[in-house]
Amino acid sequence: MVRQPLTSEQLEAGRRLGALLRRARAGRDLAEVAQAAGISPETLRKIETGRLPSPGFGTIVCLGEALDVPVQDLAATWRGNDLPLEAVS
Repeated sequence: MVRQPLTSEQLEAGRRLGALLRRARAGRDLAEVAQAAGISPETLRKIETGRLPSPGFGTIVCLGEALDVPVQDLAATWRGNDLPLEAVS
């Protein structure tokens, strides 16, 4: 099965998600958050910079738990229904 290229909307959704995760991580060390989520620091770096715009569901769940961000908030941001950072904490 050949994977279809991501659309511009999906790429933008990945950038929004990455930005939210970066803001939620705030001053926490990237490697510390990655370890808490059970992923590599490079994977987290790629997600945060939008180079991995479509991470796996389990990865998002674990990042949400590590950053104390509800999955619903992550999904809303991915869809474009951005929430203020205060709502994320």
